[in-house]
Amino acid sequence: MAKLQQLENQIAVIGQIDFENADDVYRQGLQIIKNNQHWPMLIDLQQLTHGNTLALAVFIQWLRACPGQHQLKLLHVPAKMQGILRASHLEQIAI
Repeated sequence: MAKLQQLENQIAVIGQIDFENADDVYRQGLQIIKNNQHWPMLIDLQQLTHGNTLALAVFIQWLRACPGQHQLKLLHVPAKMQGILRASHLEQIAI
């Protein structure tokens, strides 16, 4: 089970994104991004319990949904996910 918590321009991802909740997490995050007025949007992964390719796919879809030149940045990226980002040449979205 995953939960999103919004704090201004930041989304904290709490728990695990899995096949049962990925679509709901995606939709909730998309709504937050569409209503956001402060950029870049920061995605805090400190409380993400399992960083996997499914979670990364959700984050990439959020990135694609960012309007215009606005950016999405990942904070506290788990080590396993950092490797996936490097292999995908997406390490620039992690800070």
